Amino acid sequence: MNSDQIEGKWEQLKGKAQQQWGKLTNDDLDVIEGNRKELVGKLQERYGHGRAEAEREVDDWLSRH
Repeated sequence: MNSDQIEGKWEQLKGKAQQQWGKLTNDDLDVIEGNRKELVGKLQERYGHGRAEAEREVDDWLSRH
């Protein structure tokens, strides 16, 4: 799934993202708006992950959806 697909399906994916990462708020998800870099950054901020770890999590999650 590329960045355009993420943004286009973001409304559908928001709930799944919140299930996966419960520390992300609705406001976080609204700001992210399907932007992969924003999602990675929020995971780093909320969970204290390093960039590589956060990117790996996002890629794994996206591959399942």
